[in-house]
Amino acid sequence: MTYDPTVLPAGLPIPEDDGAADHLTGLAMPSLTLPSTQGELDLAELADGLLVLYVYPRTGRPGVEPPAGWDETPGARGCTPQSCGYRDHGVELRELGARVIGISAQPLDDQREVVERLRLPHPVIADPDLRLGDALRLPTFEFDGRRLYKRLALVAEKGRIVTVFYPVFPPDENAAEVVAWLRAREP
Repeated sequence: MTYDPTVLPAGLPIPEDDGAADHLTGLAMPSLTLPSTQGELDLAELADGLLVLYVYPRTGRPGVEPPAGWDETPGARGCTPQSCGYRDHGVELRELGARVIGISAQPLDDQREVVERLRLPHPVIADPDLRLGDALRLPTFEFDGRRLYKRLALVAEKGRIVTVFYPVFPPDENAAEVVAWLRAREP
């Protein structure tokens, strides 16, 4: 059977809340300009409005098996379904006034490939040096000698992080959770 990164297999381990994102709510979004599939983006500038930033380890490619142990690593598998969720809920999120952006530690060429293949309407940031992770102390994990982001989503407004979704599981439902949260706070 050919590997399909859009499908979540049964029995994936559920990530536990290790408290690694507890400090994020209330923090200012750092003034950090990073390359994206739609040019350089300043995260502090984007957070002046309503920003939904989803963070993920790495996306897979159809037909290319994930590294050994990937599916057994809690929270690793599901980056493509999470991105597709944000694509599929994009209209709702825009109607709620949110700008959606994805970010991972993958290089820009990988981000361009996934945006094109999945037809993502929103930009995806390349952060191979984990500059945002270092600035905000985002949770990470080591895999095959690389430091990768743990999956999370945050909502920022007026320059500050107002809520964090962590851990995210199942990843294909994350965008719907964010939509529900944004709707619940509407007057």
